[in-house]
Amino acid sequence: MTVGRNIKGAATAFASVCLLALLPGVLRGSNPPGAAGLPQSSPVPGGVAIIPLDGKVLNGPPKVFYEEERVMTIKDGEFWYAIVGIPLDTDPGRHTLDIYRHDNTRARIRFKVVAKEYKTQYLTIKNKRKVNPNEGDLKRIREEQTVIDASFSRWRDAEEVSTRFSLPVEGRMSSPFGLRRFYNSQPRKPHSGMDIAAPKGTPVFAPADGKVIATGEFFFTGKTVFLDHGQGLVTMYCHMDHVDVRSGQVIKQHEIIGTVGTTGRATGPHLHWSVSLNNTRVNPALFIPEKLMARLR
Repeated sequence: MTVGRNIKGAATAFASVCLLALLPGVLRGSNPPGAAGLPQSSPVPGGVAIIPLDGKVLNGPPKVFYEEERVMTIKDGEFWYAIVGIPLDTDPGRHTLDIYRHDNTRARIRFKVVAKEYKTQYLTIKNKRKVNPNEGDLKRIREEQTVIDASFSRWRDAEEVSTRFSLPVEGRMSSPFGLRRFYNSQPRKPHSGMDIAAPKGTPVFAPADGKVIATGEFFFTGKTVFLDHGQGLVTMYCHMDHVDVRSGQVIKQHEIIGTVGTTGRATGPHLHWSVSLNNTRVNPALFIPEKLMARLR
């Protein structure tokens, strides 16, 4: 498929083209043929859009941006694909990718985001400060947020990135991604990860190869680990009882990174697991094969 054509201009050699990429496979949530190694396509708020790019025209991996954030590109078979994380607050409709090619030309691809409704969850937190922090807590939260933001916005070039994960922990999915949450009847941000309930001390495993970006004990997320898997794919593991890795450490898939706990804002022992693409939190279930997801139910 050709995703763009050069438009020659007298004033500039920098060409631009705008096409509409409303591919049936992308819209239905199924992957294009030959793309079995990619995450599941689900072009909804909080989901992942997989946009095919023509490898013959591009002659190598292009630089792709969505909302000014660099986007992962993966070659699968003879095609390149843009793997786009869609923010939870994205409005349904047409959105645009900007593509910068090796031949110094530019292309624009439009893709469609489909509306999705998420369920509501009400939680009771006994520690009132975890719902309404005091001034000292707020200062700490702001300082910690700089570490969290820096971790999620990290970009590391990588030729090969694994986007089909194993489970980070054996347990039961207690809260899915995207829930509209209320703490003590007060509305808060939607759930930006997946909660997996398991006994305290249950091992937590790296779902894919990566590198530890940061670790710490934060006000809301408790003992936390960030893993960088390359090309803007970052995972976060929260509420851990014990952390067994250090910043800068290279981690292999299935290696233990810590244990399940109740640190931070938690109502019981569980792992909060977030997956981030192009600095956007997306549904972790899209990266897990269905046969493994069945084990969490």
